[in-house]
Amino acid sequence: MTRNTIPIRQVLMGRRTFIAGCALAVGGFAAIPTRASPVIGKAAEVRGKVSLRRAEKEEGLAAGAQIMDNDYVLTGTESFADLQLSDTRILLGSETELLLDSFIAGQGGTMELGTGQMVFDRPEGLPKIDLALRTTFGMIGVRGTKFFAGPNRGVFAVFVEHGQVSVDGGGVQRLVGAGEGIEIARPGDAPTETAVWKEARIVEAYASVGLTR
Repeated sequence: MTRNTIPIRQVLMGRRTFIAGCALAVGGFAAIPTRASPVIGKAAEVRGKVSLRRAEKEEGLAAGAQIMDNDYVLTGTESFADLQLSDTRILLGSETELLLDSFIAGQGGTMELGTGQMVFDRPEGLPKIDLALRTTFGMIGVRGTKFFAGPNRGVFAVFVEHGQVSVDGGGVQRLVGAGEGIEIARPGDAPTETAVWKEARIVEAYASVGLTR
């Protein structure tokens, strides 16, 4: 599998203002606010080498540790992290960098996926939330759902198991529904038309974050 590796350090400077079609502007490393950030969840499970960067300090992340707004979670090779943010579960695959920019339980917020892959899992039946996931390939608009995002089969891919997300890239927006996926070949490209994913590809995508279908 070909991995797309664009370090999050190169894309966070312009996170507050971004051009349609590219969710992150290229720039330097963003300064982390010095104000105290609220606790938004915990690390439910950690496998392998996983680090947490907070207020310019990086240390190992262990199961049970608190997760706060503005935290970066970074996983190493063959490493996985399972984060529990209130009713929402986020699973990170190996060599993944995720910035939890802001998250409010039951409401939503913003996150930035720098490298790697993740599964966002919010059980069906709960109130919908509004979440924006920014990546170098585009912006994903989320309302209470379960979806995969990250490298898969040589492209950046998004697959939705239940619910719906919007994917904006290259000046094009795609609405992706349950059982459907899209691909983006390169940053700045438009997402492909939606297509129904076969079971084998879903299993493969979920396995990349340590999740059994």
